[in-house]
Amino acid sequence: MVLWEYRPGDQPVKAAAPAWYSRRRESGVSRNGMGYGASSNGGTAGTATGYGGDQDFGVSHADYGASQDGDRRAPAAAARYGASRGEEPVVSFENVSKQYGSLRAVDGLTLDLRQGETVALLGPNGAGKSTSLDMLLALRKPTAGRIEMFGSDPYHAVKSGRVGAMLQSGGLMPEVTVRELVTLVTKLHPKPEPVQATLKRAGIAAFADQRVDRLSGGQTQRVRFALAICGQSELIVLDEPTTAMDVETRRLFWASMKEEVAGGRTLLFATHYLEEADQAADRILVINRGRLLADGSPAEIKARAGARRISFRLDRVDEPFLLGLPALVNLEVRNDVVQIQSSDSDATLYAVLDAGLRPREIEVTSLGLEQAFIAITTEDDRTNAGERI
Repeated sequence: MVLWEYRPGDQPVKAAAPAWYSRRRESGVSRNGMGYGASSNGGTAGTATGYGGDQDFGVSHADYGASQDGDRRAPAAAARYGASRGEEPVVSFENVSKQYGSLRAVDGLTLDLRQGETVALLGPNGAGKSTSLDMLLALRKPTAGRIEMFGSDPYHAVKSGRVGAMLQSGGLMPEVTVRELVTLVTKLHPKPEPVQATLKRAGIAAFADQRVDRLSGGQTQRVRFALAICGQSELIVLDEPTTAMDVETRRLFWASMKEEVAGGRTLLFATHYLEEADQAADRILVINRGRLLADGSPAEIKARAGARRISFRLDRVDEPFLLGLPALVNLEVRNDVVQIQSSDSDATLYAVLDAGLRPREIEVTSLGLEQAFIAITTEDDRTNAGERI
């Protein structure tokens, strides 16, 4: 039996199956005769979930090892995920770049993540989010720059079980039940959590005895999440975690994630659902063209848009007059409702009042995260329109 083992770099190498793998295989956990992370043709039959593995790279969970006391149970202390000493960052990117021929997927990325943070990574398609996460999880090697996790390189941090991941790529083992899959991956983890506790925390206990290949899309995502938290990992990395989840499942998922962070874990997630980032994250990173454009709290990112929204009702709408208001960025009129985006809301509103108009139901609010995100990335695209990526 041969497994694929990941080494730093972009190519897998073959490794002999360790003795514990044979014991796991004979235990009858897998109904199709294949152990997790291996296939009859020497490829990968596992999933990216839980260890940052990717089928395209042939990452073997075997290399992350199961200890001789793999069935031991973790202590229940809520703060057991203490990730760093003092103010040392959990993750550090230093001028990291990734190049594919003439394509710069990531360009000089520099950032730190600290213990207990919930950080959202935002960017349009092709911005470099998934590539950045792949490098963080030792699935791809940077072309230039340096990445550290817990004061070491990403490969050893992942191998030691300090990182749990839920990626878009990679499949789940078919023909086994959810409970069997979670049990197997838990026993492979260097720092396992109790299986029943993981099932409950991930919200999958109700269908734990169903076969994995008969789950809905939302249920499959929750199983992926369970594999990401089945060990005492101090950093959780999620790539589009709520894809295919309905509204209620999404709400329960984020409630569960808040509990994980409250226990001392650090969370980094990439998402296209900006309302999730606004509600769940205490820090937002906006990247575009592989570069970091903005880093701050949701309120700070919204302020970067440089405009506020004014809404009011008017009995008599004079649209030419409204178009001439100072600091006007955008105007929308629907019957007697006027909505204005302004770079100076005070000046705009005073001009309306000075003209003798008497607006009703006046509201002045910051732009939402979506508008701020669009403003930031659009400005970057406009500034670098002629740049080849």
